[in-house]
Amino acid sequence: MPMTGFAPGRILGSWFHKGAGVLKKKRELEGSLGIRIRNEKYYVEALTHRSALSKPSNGGKVSNERMEFLGDAVLNLLVAEILFERFQELDEGQMTRLRSLLVNQHALAENATAVNLSDFLLMSNSAHQTIEKGYETIISDAFEAIVAAIYLDGGLKAAKKFVLAKVMPKEFQIDREMFKALDRNFKSALLELAQGRGLGAPRYNLIREEGPDHDRTFTVEVLVNETRCGMGSGKTKKAAEQAAAEEAYESLKTEKGFD
Repeated sequence: MPMTGFAPGRILGSWFHKGAGVLKKKRELEGSLGIRIRNEKYYVEALTHRSALSKPSNGGKVSNERMEFLGDAVLNLLVAEILFERFQELDEGQMTRLRSLLVNQHALAENATAVNLSDFLLMSNSAHQTIEKGYETIISDAFEAIVAAIYLDGGLKAAKKFVLAKVMPKEFQIDREMFKALDRNFKSALLELAQGRGLGAPRYNLIREEGPDHDRTFTVEVLVNETRCGMGSGKTKKAAEQAAAEEAYESLKTEKGFD
């Protein structure tokens, strides 16, 4: 039964109570993830967004942020191990770039969508609306948290089985276009270009923060030689800095504003 203030069909309310409802939700989640759940508490925590904690009905639960931290580490380890085992022709730099592609926010959000993870998240209406608008932070974070839950519940072997099935299935192949699709590190590229022209290191300033805590938007400017040459926005400061750096890089590369 939906709780007041929460999106219908987007909560785990039945998980917090005894009865047939919990078994049904558990089986649905097992089917979506392709796993067996032994200890439900790990999954409840992994699927509890912090926006749910302000509600009196949260039952003393904690958010999935700690699980996300652990899941990020486990996921990076397992993807690195699979790349090392499966693609012996790749060098260190190639494996690093490919792992980055496989575990970035967009890729994890796609994996989370493929297993209908948003159907199981406990969160507020406003948090759910951010997913519907296409913002990927909440759903990608939840995917990392689920990896942590599987690891805690079944060990590294179970977590690796899940990653093999949902992130790097047997049919996964590397092609030339995949490497071209990698997000370029524009902060590093801008630093190299600016210093190569004797302009010193770029400096980033946070201009403003907007939105509620669970859906912040950051706007950042980048100065090169004390001249503003780029601005960017993103759901994290890092993403905003990358967007600003990309604009500045393109500007500096064509020497606009640097004559």
